[in-house]
Amino acid sequence: MTVEVGSEAAVPVTFEGLFGWFHPAAGTRGVVLCGAYGFEQMAAHRPWRALAEGLAAAGCPTLRFDYPGEGDSADPGEARVDDCVAAVRRAIGYLRATAGVTEIAVVGLRLGATFAALAGQDEAVARLVLLAPVTTGRAYLREMRLRAQTIGRLPDGSAPAQDPDSLTVGGFRMEAAFLADLADLNLARLGRAPAGHALLLAAETKALAARLGALGCDVATGGFPGLAALVADPIFSDVPTADFARVIGFATDGMPAARPRSGGLVAADAHPSGLTGPGWAEEPVRFGRGLLGIRCRPRRVEGAAPTILFVSTGMSVHSGWGRQTTDLARRLAAKGIASVRFDLRGIGDSDDRPDGRKPLFAADGFADVAAAIDLIAGAGGPILLVGGCSGAYAAFHALCRDRRVDGALLLNLYCFDWDPDQDLDQVIRQTFGSASTYAALLKRGATWRRLIRGEIRIAAIAAVLARRGIEAATRRIRRALRPGPLGGSPARRVAALRRRGAEIRLLYSAGDPGLAAVRRHLGRSPGTADRRLGAPVTVVPGVDHNFGSREAQARVAEALQDLLRSVRRAHATRVAAGEAAAPRASLTLAGRT
Repeated sequence: MTVEVGSEAAVPVTFEGLFGWFHPAAGTRGVVLCGAYGFEQMAAHRPWRALAEGLAAAGCPTLRFDYPGEGDSADPGEARVDDCVAAVRRAIGYLRATAGVTEIAVVGLRLGATFAALAGQDEAVARLVLLAPVTTGRAYLREMRLRAQTIGRLPDGSAPAQDPDSLTVGGFRMEAAFLADLADLNLARLGRAPAGHALLLAAETKALAARLGALGCDVATGGFPGLAALVADPIFSDVPTADFARVIGFATDGMPAARPRSGGLVAADAHPSGLTGPGWAEEPVRFGRGLLGIRCRPRRVEGAAPTILFVSTGMSVHSGWGRQTTDLARRLAAKGIASVRFDLRGIGDSDDRPDGRKPLFAADGFADVAAAIDLIAGAGGPILLVGGCSGAYAAFHALCRDRRVDGALLLNLYCFDWDPDQDLDQVIRQTFGSASTYAALLKRGATWRRLIRGEIRIAAIAAVLARRGIEAATRRIRRALRPGPLGGSPARRVAALRRRGAEIRLLYSAGDPGLAAVRRHLGRSPGTADRRLGAPVTVVPGVDHNFGSREAQARVAEALQDLLRSVRRAHATRVAAGEAAAPRASLTLAGRT
């Protein structure tokens, strides 16, 4: 494959089981971006892409990639730190061969910075940028164990349970062997200089800068004030503009002159952008108005099998919270089920929305889903949608509007119709939680003891809940004065879906705020919503909003298999009815001739 010099579009690439994006440019200094690990990189994904684009615009051919078992890369037998370090080396070699660069700079974030420093000891790296590197694995593990208590809390406010031999942070699971590798990491033990010049941006730089200097590095240091906003949460992650500007300036400082563009092409021996594994084959697809997805196919396709469309949940990239969408798609492919996982505009690797806003609960979000349906509609089999929270919202509206869709699995659907008077950030950042959350907390003895000791500000909680009640009443009045949604009430739309033969499944974590919308619109009496849906509303206790644990994901897989069985039966019945009607129609026409 050849890549045009100066082309703005990033090119999806694969090399030695790794998936990545090559950002072409005319310069002779290439940059390899080593992202953070697990949850932190899921949060930083889109800003990290912005850094790659900035480096390419400054003239540096740039490569960003997923570690083994992360994102869209292949699945390793067992995740190990040495494999991640080896992946950095492979990325450096790939960029040299693909872009024909004469110098390499490497930029690493958090644990990725540690991988970059370790890999640089055995590579000819001209410049190295370490962004808040993990200097000791033990300190990193202490931090991650604390973060595990705050990310993905259950609806009652408690922290998710942890297995004793692993650590799960935001749905990303680190097994015992990986944890042991991390515990042994220590950049103070670096034996060789990882680069000639290094930039270290972190809250504390003195010890590591001294070590790098002793090894012969020319080290510049500084703070990294944008770190928290970069890796804290994918919904609120933001580009640290000033920090990234310093990174770009350092990476391009003293860069050799760009190659002449007379030929217009860089000689590149780029590998195809598809990956294969046991029972599955994947390729990236661009479609619609700047949308990016990964099509996952079975190695053997049998007839008109169903195709599943995974819709972005929140601001999480298409690989999913805890990388679970990638894992589920590949397991389904091994069973003969094709799928496409994709990013709505404004998320992951898809283009920005024209209005520049986040796509959560956007009134036109269903249009991106419709474009993805266009992509897969020619397969001939049933089409199913799967989405969580705001992704479930977009999927529900696409299901209602597009008769090509045969069913949908909606996880923690927050609402059937978004109230434009609601402030999205306020809804997400609710300080005290819902009234039902407090009702659950008050059932606990520890909560009562804190209340008696005066540790809980009950007056403040009551004031917030009262204010929310007033705001909700005001919104209800405004809703009553506005025209109703297309298709009528949620109950009417669900009834219309059932008349056309579409299947719908609702799956909730116990105590999720979205259950209030189900009771309000589909029935408060036990069983009423089930009868209207034609299937039970499934409520799973002890799982977080994102269904991040293995047990929660197993329940998602069970619900999806149930939906697949129902859709297949309904599809077979319709096909049989059509075939039975065809001869009668032919006989009628023959009798009229």
